[in-house]
Amino acid sequence: MEDLGRKWYVIKTISGQEKKVKLYIENEVRNNGFQEYIGKVLVPIEKVIQMRKGKKIHREKVHYPGYVMVEANLEGETIHAIKNVPGVINFLSEGKGSTAIPIPMREEEVNKMLGKIDQLSENYYENISIPFIVGETIKVIDGPFTGFNGTIEKIHEEKRKLELSVLIFGRKTPLELNFTQIEKI
Repeated sequence: MEDLGRKWYVIKTISGQEKKVKLYIENEVRNNGFQEYIGKVLVPIEKVIQMRKGKKIHREKVHYPGYVMVEANLEGETIHAIKNVPGVINFLSEGKGSTAIPIPMREEEVNKMLGKIDQLSENYYENISIPFIVGETIKVIDGPFTGFNGTIEKIHEEKRKLELSVLIFGRKTPLELNFTQIEKI
């Protein structure tokens, strides 16, 4: 991560223009030779399934609306080049006005954003015994079905997930959740 002194920074943008800002910054890097100062530019996106007219529609949704992450070394003209991109409001920074100093993201935030799991949490999950059994009633504590009770149908030890059915509007709905998203009643 520390190649060429680059760190990850968060840029505030006009909401809805995150992808345009990403393209503008990438063009700025290409056209003005900022390759050694600016690395990756990311707009974290999550895939969402919506129901429209009885059909499932797969959509991409910006995970952090109004923010773009950039890996950069903010020396020389780099900071001004990024701030002058159309749609950019400012860096997430400490202080106000002209004295504001952009704050780099912490390493654990970067790892989370990039989808990496640090070794400690991997080992943590390997050592947990599975406290659930098939047929047991549990409560969902995380996700869109928070607060619902469900019955465990299957347990997938290797994936650290389980399948359960939740009663929604009088119908059984199947769900697949992590062990950390549920608790015993």
